[in-house]
Amino acid sequence: MKTFSLPYGKEHCTLTVPDERLAGVLLSRAHEYKAPKSEDELVADALANPIGSPKLSELAKGKKRCVIISSDHTRPVPSHVIMPQLLRELRTGNPDIDISILVATGMHRPTTQEELVAKYGEAIATKEKFIMHVSRNDEDMVSIGTLPSGGECLINRAAVEADLLIAEGFIEPHFFAGFSGGRKSILPGIASKVTVLANHCAEFINSPYARTGNLENNPIHRDMLYAAKAAKLAFICNVVIDADKKVIAAFAGDREKAHEAGTAFEMKLAGVAPVPADIVVSTNGGYPLDQNIYQTVKGMTAAEASCKEGGVIVMVSACEDGHGGEDFYRILKDSTNLQDTMNTILARKRNETVFDQWESQILLRILLKHDVIMVTKAPQQMIEDMHMHYTDNIEDAMAMADAILAKRGVTDGSITVIPDGVSVIVK
Repeated sequence: MKTFSLPYGKEHCTLTVPDERLAGVLLSRAHEYKAPKSEDELVADALANPIGSPKLSELAKGKKRCVIISSDHTRPVPSHVIMPQLLRELRTGNPDIDISILVATGMHRPTTQEELVAKYGEAIATKEKFIMHVSRNDEDMVSIGTLPSGGECLINRAAVEADLLIAEGFIEPHFFAGFSGGRKSILPGIASKVTVLANHCAEFINSPYARTGNLENNPIHRDMLYAAKAAKLAFICNVVIDADKKVIAAFAGDREKAHEAGTAFEMKLAGVAPVPADIVVSTNGGYPLDQNIYQTVKGMTAAEASCKEGGVIVMVSACEDGHGGEDFYRILKDSTNLQDTMNTILARKRNETVFDQWESQILLRILLKHDVIMVTKAPQQMIEDMHMHYTDNIEDAMAMADAILAKRGVTDGSITVIPDGVSVIVK
């Protein structure tokens, strides 16, 4: 028997798999990678040796207003490590510079004060100036051009009015943008809903290039690069983290060159070959990434890439915040025929995208091929409304999976385990 400890919210649950049924384990090498220095030292070294850029302290000289774009509560960016060093670098170069931290909520809800304290620490959360991005506030947005896709590029006014725009973030596999980090701080991070909807259109989400770990010919990535350039994003500090959300590498400097170095490092650690199985067990890496069903679709795509046609995905994700998007939930709940709903989405043109349809589109793609069993703290009715199976424990989930497969003539189905579905690139 093989035993796995799977992240589940702020806790773990235990999965036991018979040796004869275990097909494989897909695990990012980031979880075993031993960083050569401490978290603080890694970030300090990156800032001291920026890639393709002067040091941040040099960039700060002569500037009046700096805006630091920072990821929100749904991302495990170790801002308590990164932000103090960014602030120190900026003020070393220019003690009088006016600094604001712009929280890149994308299309998510605003971050609470309690979450700010948890993310940055009490001192920064209470003493620094914060601006909360709200993508639906049209009055806060300014046009900076037209995306390659044809959509208008509207971003938060605070970023446009800054004379030095920088960003912190982290690099992980992303299920349609290829990787997080870098240019994603702008789009969707601080972009208007109008711009996000154009970029996340059905055509682009359906592209075979809009997949985990791929940037080449990725139409979503192309739009994002344009937005970052048009916004004049001058400097980034992105990190790679392990399963414990600890920094294991840091990359700072030019928005594209530093990000490229970081994605190359991440690919070496995260790339894994699929091990096809009848049942694939995956997670969303625990808190904060598994706060809702919306985010959980990311971990499902790793399972999708290794699940046999007609197989079962068991998704371990706490989802204590519920669905994470009312429009996302409604698209699934109101669907009486999943294929018809998918066809409706695919028929929409770029300027006809509706809220959360991209997340719905990807979940529909999975549900049309696989049964999904959610091990979760979300309400049972919500899970079932979204055409998934509900349970609150892993043992019942595995029994349910076996029962589903038995009806299809499969007994003692093979099992692949992905302990952290958002940390791997299954190719």
